[in-house]
Amino acid sequence: MESRGGREEAPARGPRVLVVGGGIAGLGAAQRLCHHPAFRQLRVLEATARAGGRICSERSFGGVVELGAHWIHGPSQGNPVFRLAAKYQLLEEKDLSEENQLIETGGHVGLPSVSYTSSGVSVSHELVVEMAGLFYGLIDQTREFLHLPDAPVPSVGEYLKKEISKHAAGWTEDEETRKLKLAILNSFFNVECCVSGTHSMDLVALAPFGEYTILPGLDCTFPRGYQGLTDRIMASLPKDAVVFNKPVKTIHWNGSFQEASSPGETFPVLVECEDGSCFPVHHVIVTVTLGFLKEHLDTFFEPPLPTQKAEAIRKIGFGTNNKIFLEFEEPFWEPDCQFIQVVWEDTSPLQDSASELQLTWFKKLIGFLVLPPFKSTHVLCGFIAGLESEFMETLSDEEVLLSLTQVLRRVTGNAALPAPRSLLRSRWHSAPYARGSYSYVAVGSSGADVDLLAQPLPADGVQAQVLFAGEATHRAFYSTTHGALLSGWREADRLIALWDPQARLTGPRL
Repeated sequence: MESRGGREEAPARGPRVLVVGGGIAGLGAAQRLCHHPAFRQLRVLEATARAGGRICSERSFGGVVELGAHWIHGPSQGNPVFRLAAKYQLLEEKDLSEENQLIETGGHVGLPSVSYTSSGVSVSHELVVEMAGLFYGLIDQTREFLHLPDAPVPSVGEYLKKEISKHAAGWTEDEETRKLKLAILNSFFNVECCVSGTHSMDLVALAPFGEYTILPGLDCTFPRGYQGLTDRIMASLPKDAVVFNKPVKTIHWNGSFQEASSPGETFPVLVECEDGSCFPVHHVIVTVTLGFLKEHLDTFFEPPLPTQKAEAIRKIGFGTNNKIFLEFEEPFWEPDCQFIQVVWEDTSPLQDSASELQLTWFKKLIGFLVLPPFKSTHVLCGFIAGLESEFMETLSDEEVLLSLTQVLRRVTGNAALPAPRSLLRSRWHSAPYARGSYSYVAVGSSGADVDLLAQPLPADGVQAQVLFAGEATHRAFYSTTHGALLSGWREADRLIALWDPQARLTGPRL
């Protein structure tokens, strides 16, 4: 085999490249390669019946809801998803404004419009603001251990709890108010679990936490659905470039494979699909989720991955964050209400709740986002992360609807509140090709593991037979769609540089 990825043996029409996974990382890589004359033989294999991956917009309730990616985080010029969305005219005018692009949110979720306790009492806004100030101030501090020689404790959760204990010791209010403050803080911990896609902040490593880079801009949504973006990228690819319902079983690499239709030519990689079909190629870009990699680590690569890379896959965190949409005929909330926070009075971040999931799973719910009203209906979107979220997936729609109807009646104090007329929810943990929502840097891992996951195989860096993309391979933007897109571009550019040394890339080309 010649050194440059089999370059001397490749036919005049250029290298064969296969992309595994039709999410935004895979589609972004394919779009980038398609625009280069060397890459005429390109195919994307998608395991499911649709493109988009964890971008999943569904028509429901007479409108569009996002079962997956919801916001553009940090919609400003440094965000390629924002720039593409603007180019394709998929955003509203206000979201494109210079003013919106300059807003610094610090990556924090906006404050709730109203907060209810589990006994149906409204929490004073001042108290919520005070606790939010304390919590997010501490979250900002956790980002500062990145450049220090030693983190005081292994996890973000432990650090937050230690600092909260110190603050709580100085609270002078009555016992009931002090308990309420801790319950509000517990709700913010649950919000942070949703943001990080983890079961507990005790699982999130403290030292590398500040590596996640927050872009400026007020988070915005796609009025006609996030999938409009992946649809537009799809439309720019050659016809039939994407093959659907084509799950990959094993990637055989570092080999010398042949096929009858190309006599005399050898390929270092053979991609074997679940249906028995095989694709001999020069390069494969793997964009499957980290959750899928964790589950299929022992069978997906032949020969197996190098030990260090396999270890990185095991160590990096990958959790679940789900949404539950509830449809109401009439809103029970105020017209300007945007987010309803639920505060469980008997909870505290300083105490572990060791109760049965079956009885208390819904206590992990952070509350409900009020979606913009649809034509003839009103929709709330609940968020829930971690093991409780995974347990929720095992319940029937009826059981979830019943539990959440009881929760809403309890927190609003209105026992006659009409039940939602329908429910829709995501189930990212049980989705066979997702196995969760997104990655985080877990205790015991670091940003170096993310970089290790992103390294192509073989490790000599000369051939780049197997390349890796996806949100979990971006050290600064893991867990985001812009991280996924940038990772796809990164691997496309790696191949372009390999086959066209003259390629003078002047930053991302949109």
